[in-house]
Amino acid sequence: MPWTRIISALFVIPLVLAAIAIGGWAFTAAFALLVVFGQMEYFALVRAKEIVPASKITISVSLALLIVSQLRVDLADAVIPIAGTFICFYLLFQPRIATISDISASILGLFYGGYLPSFWIRIRGIGDSAIFQVSDRLQHFDLFNQLRHLDQLTYLRITFPVSYGCIYVLMAFCCIWASDVGAYIFGKIFGRTRLSDISPKKTVEGAIAGLLCCCVTAILWAFSLGWAQWWLSGAILGLLIGIAGLLGDLTESMMKRDAGVKDSGQIMPGHGGILDRADSYVFTAPLVYYFITLILPLIH
Repeated sequence: MPWTRIISALFVIPLVLAAIAIGGWAFTAAFALLVVFGQMEYFALVRAKEIVPASKITISVSLALLIVSQLRVDLADAVIPIAGTFICFYLLFQPRIATISDISASILGLFYGGYLPSFWIRIRGIGDSAIFQVSDRLQHFDLFNQLRHLDQLTYLRITFPVSYGCIYVLMAFCCIWASDVGAYIFGKIFGRTRLSDISPKKTVEGAIAGLLCCCVTAILWAFSLGWAQWWLSGAILGLLIGIAGLLGDLTESMMKRDAGVKDSGQIMPGHGGILDRADSYVFTAPLVYYFITLILPLIH
């Protein structure tokens, strides 16, 4: 792995962890930056196909969606049809007559670059007002037990409130990281069978290893958090995250291949653009959110 890639990761990861820990508007602001740069890269890919999208209005309504997700999560879904209407009206009254491709690319930009990432805001907002107390088993898990009694370790008498949302985001990110690292290492060592012509460097062996690493990580988190039937709930979550991350990666590779570019951008040395790094997170967010809010309560 190139040193520039490692150095970039060492610089970005602490910033990501800080945003997750702080939460609230700081987390939303961090994601807003990612959405803006990510959509700029997406629209650059679109323009390479001689399509003229409504980029400015799409970015604006996507930011509005993030703000609504932070303020009133119950109203977030209502923003989508309204935002789509604004985009269509904007294209309708342009001097140049818009095409179906212009409209489709703009709506996809709203969905892919705005709506799906907004679910990370929803996940982070789960239980923001509550101190993190998931189960009795948490008391016996050393890492979190020490964090919750940080005042006894440092004698500073400080509190360390952690919400459900903070832990859920961190859990999902750890699963994605485990999947990426596992797929990369095992793919390099044991990879022989090409997974898809869309992304020639990906192998079946690497994909399977990444999926297994993701499942193991999710199961460990489920056990640590004391989920009911932790082995089952963790395995389901791991499969969802692993498959969604892989498909997200292939989707972004497909768009780059169609546009005839190697990387979506150059904002991260050694990694490419925002989309090159965030592709595994796009489709993952809604699956994690609905698993936590809908499926997990049904598992007894």
